[in-house]
Amino acid sequence: MDSEILVKRRIPQQERAERRVAQLLEAAAAEFAEVGYDAAAMKAIAKRAGTSIGAVYQYFPNKEALASALRTQYVNEIEQHWTKLENATEGLSVKERTVRFVDLMIGFMQKHPTYAEVVDAPGDSKRDKEARDWLRERLANVFRTRRPGILPKQAYRVAAVSLQMIKSMNALYAEAKPQKRLWITKEYKIALAAYLETRLTSWEG
Repeated sequence: MDSEILVKRRIPQQERAERRVAQLLEAAAAEFAEVGYDAAAMKAIAKRAGTSIGAVYQYFPNKEALASALRTQYVNEIEQHWTKLENATEGLSVKERTVRFVDLMIGFMQKHPTYAEVVDAPGDSKRDKEARDWLRERLANVFRTRRPGILPKQAYRVAAVSLQMIKSMNALYAEAKPQKRLWITKEYKIALAAYLETRLTSWEG
């Protein structure tokens, strides 16, 4: 009986902690998006979350930890989107898949304007490298399913370059005025599609 009571007590506490963490991450994302990562302050994040600075430090020792947690959250969401995209684009040409891929990333950045701010923010370098490598491996696997003959190291190389291109688009897109974002997207679709068509249809080296 005592153990049952203890479990019942722990569940609400865990749920409250999860809600608090989500609330703090939401506040941090809003602060990073509005003033930028460098200018963001823990006190301002606490104020946005409607809590004390001490409560923030209870879960996150600094804003680097907040940025790292947001990156992890974004990586997980991107992976889910890629899985759906992989299934939805089966049978399409490389160019058509590339257009869908860029549109997905644009939609993701519009949904999460903080992404461009936290993607290069300081943090746990080992953990960030692991996340970056994981994303490359995930995209490389997508490429290999589309072209089984490509070697793993070749697919990884293409994935790394593709993600770096998307990363550079993120920066341009984030700083551009709304009326200029359309042509930025268009140019990157052309560039990425040309690159992928070349590397995935007739591999040389």
